[in-house]
Amino acid sequence: MKKILLMTALLVTLVACNSNQFHVEGTIEGATDTTTLVLEQSTNGEWVIVDSVEVEKDGKFSVSAPAPEVPNIYQLRCGNQAICFPIDSLDHLTIKAKLPNFAIDYTIAGSEHAEQVMKIDKEAMQFVGGKGTAAELQAWKDQLSRQIAADPGGIVAYYTINKYIDGKPLFDPLNDNDLRIIGAVANSFNSFHPNDPRTEYLVNKFTQDLRRRRAASAPRDTIYADEASLIDIKLQDYHGKDYSLAQVAANNRVVLLNFTAYTAEGAPQLNKLLNDIYQSYHSRGLEIYQVSVDQDNVAWLQAAKNLPWITVFDPQSVNSQNVGTYAVSSLATTFIIRGGDIVARIEDPTELKAAVAKYL
Repeated sequence: MKKILLMTALLVTLVACNSNQFHVEGTIEGATDTTTLVLEQSTNGEWVIVDSVEVEKDGKFSVSAPAPEVPNIYQLRCGNQAICFPIDSLDHLTIKAKLPNFAIDYTIAGSEHAEQVMKIDKEAMQFVGGKGTAAELQAWKDQLSRQIAADPGGIVAYYTINKYIDGKPLFDPLNDNDLRIIGAVANSFNSFHPNDPRTEYLVNKFTQDLRRRRAASAPRDTIYADEASLIDIKLQDYHGKDYSLAQVAANNRVVLLNFTAYTAEGAPQLNKLLNDIYQSYHSRGLEIYQVSVDQDNVAWLQAAKNLPWITVFDPQSVNSQNVGTYAVSSLATTFIIRGGDIVARIEDPTELKAAVAKYL
């Protein structure tokens, strides 16, 4: 009886372990029984070996690994060639490839995201080695940008902005439009996936990219410096009333422009701090113009009804032109406006109250 119970327990454990894994299987045409495939996981730009498997005589292979806690990028490597794909959780992918062109002549099935990444990688081959015109490359990037805008916090967006062709980034941080796309992805991860291991990497990358872009040549229609004329924002509050940032600035001594997402970690603490500042200085001419970049307006509507300051909703979320124009690298970024000019850019909320006091 004890042996039966022990065997049952072991079987349950084995099933539980196997049920928490993702699986990749398929066939490699042209492989031999000495062909080895290596499964690797991306860790912020570095590849870490997860497992390896030898292909069977008939070209078939199968490999499994623990499912990631958050979606991640993996690659199946054969020699110096690799096929990349995302794993969301308990995916079951089928890869069919041919040697010697393992990384080119292949198909993936079993996951919509994996198929999207395959499509991107195959389309990228049109531009390897200087092939394709600049106009064709830009048209393709425009298409990718629209895909990213539809899901900036997704694993495919992360993969796309980190893709290189011939050793050069597909999305160049020294290009204004490309930088805005990178920023949209970084801000989306920071707002909606604060505990994702990639979030810190993306935020740091975007911050460094901003500095390099500013050093190269800061565009006049993007605000990086502490002092600059404001660029107007026109959005609606929860009553449907239009609010112009320029008009609000004209009617008040000092205005705080803050970008936030009410669903983001730390948002309640930030609003508590803003409320303290508002209660202290509103009677002396302070107003707050808070822009919500939540992906939907439900959380914003619930919060906006209880806030005493102006709170408006940007339906373009973190991919908004307003976010790009003000080069918002984190949702704690707040601008102090006085006399129609940006007089301070505050990244650390704990410094905000003292900074406001200087201008009142």
